[in-house]
Amino acid sequence: MRITIRGKNLTVSDKDRAYIERKMQRLERMLDDRSEADVELRLEGNHKIDGSHIVDVTLSTAGQSLRSVATGASFKVAADEVIDKIERRTVEARQRPRDRRRHAQLRYASSSGEPLPIADGEDEVAEPESLVVKVKRFAIEPIFEEDAIARMEELGHAFFIFVNAENERVAVLYRRRDGRYGLIEPAIGGAYSAER
Repeated sequence: MRITIRGKNLTVSDKDRAYIERKMQRLERMLDDRSEADVELRLEGNHKIDGSHIVDVTLSTAGQSLRSVATGASFKVAADEVIDKIERRTVEARQRPRDRRRHAQLRYASSSGEPLPIADGEDEVAEPESLVVKVKRFAIEPIFEEDAIARMEELGHAFFIFVNAENERVAVLYRRRDGRYGLIEPAIGGAYSAER
């Protein structure tokens, strides 16, 4: 794996560089030689408060890009957090193809009339021929579109559901193929709004 560490409007100390390179080696066992990691360090606001040191990691592997950001009182603290996040996301990304195969096998078993195996504690639906395999519920608070974009990028998702703070309506933010964003604002009763 090739690792690039750079500072935005700052010089990265040898001590921080060595620490981050050592921590990033944890990911090498999961990735191949073609993988690239871009690590950016930057400072925001008052350097003496917690959260002013920001570490942003973008990992390119197997045709996909994973990104995560963390803040801390020092670059070491932020690096520890962001590397843990990116490691979890890498494991999840590697697990997805296996989950799809497992799901296909379960659907095949359900069409033959056999009961579906469900692990304890999972919210999976065990009805035969059901397309919904997991239900997720979460609390949301009103935020602005810019904050929704930042949160979606931080999570690395292709879409993000939120309550728009400007009009207090549910909206779906999604990433378009051209890299820009789209916003879906549902309207009850079939009324459509004009495009922006």
